Amino acid sequence: MQLSNRALNIQASPIRKLVPLADSAKAAGIHVYHLNIGQPDIETPPEMMKVYAQFDQKILAYGPSQGLEFYRRNLVKYYSRYAIDINENEIIVTTAGSEACFLAMLAVGNPDDEIIIPEPYYTNYNGFATWVGVKIAPLTTKAENGFALPSNQEIENIINSRTRAIMICNPGNPTGAVYSKADLQRLAELVIKHDLFLISDEVYREFIYDGEVHTSIMNLPEISDRAIVVDSISKRYSACGARIGSIISHNTELMAALMKFAQARLCPPTLEQYAANACLSLQKEYFDVILTEYQARRDLVYNALQEIDDVICVKPKGAFYIIAKLPVDDAEDFVKWLLTDYSLNNETVMVSPAAGFYGTPGLGKDEVRIAYILNSRDLQKAMQIFKSGLQEYINKK
Repeated sequence: MQLSNRALNIQASPIRKLVPLADSAKAAGIHVYHLNIGQPDIETPPEMMKVYAQFDQKILAYGPSQGLEFYRRNLVKYYSRYAIDINENEIIVTTAGSEACFLAMLAVGNPDDEIIIPEPYYTNYNGFATWVGVKIAPLTTKAENGFALPSNQEIENIINSRTRAIMICNPGNPTGAVYSKADLQRLAELVIKHDLFLISDEVYREFIYDGEVHTSIMNLPEISDRAIVVDSISKRYSACGARIGSIISHNTELMAALMKFAQARLCPPTLEQYAANACLSLQKEYFDVILTEYQARRDLVYNALQEIDDVICVKPKGAFYIIAKLPVDDAEDFVKWLLTDYSLNNETVMVSPAAGFYGTPGLGKDEVRIAYILNSRDLQKAMQIFKSGLQEYINKK
């Protein structure tokens, strides 16, 4: 018997593949600070948890394939806060942002077609592309200039007859980069010129620092028929396990096709939509508190990295991740070593090797992604362990 090419070629997650090493460290009595995964320690809103506790329907039934109507109506109100003017029929509720990404790729690309994505990018895009059979054409950005969007010419250099879309994450995972309105308008010009879709993963829109402003591609009327937004409540409400997202577009032909895909998978989780709906009443004040907390965490991690000789990183403008270029040849070996051979006061730290966030072979080999998702006290300890461990690792080599 032989497995499919998809099964043989799908990439292991750089975020999760070293978990067995962390589990072994814990079994040996070592406390592991997890900065490898975007699972915040911010409490899920009580409004959401109350729904689970009080749900009293006798049957947890299928819902509509497009998502519960009252939830989609309330999502329209939520998106209007960000000048995203849509109606409920331009939204399909998905099983988290993962399914939204998968459906977007499935709708725009045939097998062996290409989607351009700035690298480093969210590593699970690789898995989604493998499922669909499309290829990611990586557009390299660099830590030294804050992972800024390359020039139009650099982008056009990789556009070819198989290119079907450009996909961005804004604010960026794993980089924390935020694309300006001018950046998005440049992309809009390119997708119009080359007859492409523009897909934007906007799950971190609430998490932008230092007075920066988020612009959605849905705010660009010139590409209203080309814009596809994928979204998720996972990070917005610290509800990663609820698995509720959405995909939105003004393109009626696209939405009709997506609806057929949605019907094929029956429906998104029903109870979780009730829970997510309860959070839509949360206003700016809720996000202001969380934003202040994340900005303090970002500053703590960034400042700690700045104290380490020969580490290169740029202060992120959004999300809750930072990419750091380390003075090592193999960051994955360093990450493994932290889990297998090093501890400080019987504690160690786990981060993500960054090579898996790149599509170009060889890039990111000396970089790690750090998720600043722990409280400041734990982050302070974790970064001290990271700093001490890196110094000892370098001295041993």
